[in-house]
Amino acid sequence: MTAHKKRFRAFDPDPDCPNHKCCDMPSCDQIAGYKAPKSRQNLRDYYWFCLEHIREYNKNWDYCKGMTPAQIEQHLRSTTVWDKPSWKLGQLGKADLLKEQYFKDSLGLFKDHPGFKQSKSSPSTPQAPKELRHSLQTLGLTWPLSLQELRKQYTILARQYHPDTNHGDVSMTEQFKNISAAYTQLRTHLVNSVEI
Repeated sequence: MTAHKKRFRAFDPDPDCPNHKCCDMPSCDQIAGYKAPKSRQNLRDYYWFCLEHIREYNKNWDYCKGMTPAQIEQHLRSTTVWDKPSWKLGQLGKADLLKEQYFKDSLGLFKDHPGFKQSKSSPSTPQAPKELRHSLQTLGLTWPLSLQELRKQYTILARQYHPDTNHGDVSMTEQFKNISAAYTQLRTHLVNSVEI
């Protein structure tokens, strides 16, 4: 026969409560069994209360107490992305989108814009193979491409997005996987084309 773990009901005392701990409410000598955070700045530091005082504490607890509406809004926005910096999809954290590699300005609407960096290439510039275009965009590179340029750009991005430098940030890890896959595809194509 196998022993089953005891299931705790909603109002049972916390099994992690220190043994024979008294309630943290002054002048209360009841056994504590329910934890409550001491402040919103440190949610892992707890008071231990008896059932009566945990109910009273929870009724009066206001996480946003003392915050202005603007601070509440900012807090909600930052917690939506787990307090990590975020960028629009596909930008690799860059704000420099007025490059010809991101869009073609065939009508010349942006030619006078100071941020538009139009290449001086002739119309006969070779086009990248279709299967490589996504990888080039992922690494922020243009075609034609040398193996040295590819390695240099990969090194820069790998240092920026490697999981060891971002403390296990999941979004950065996914981005690093995409960068590595793009690098492998481009490198394989360039090495094979040199061998031919």
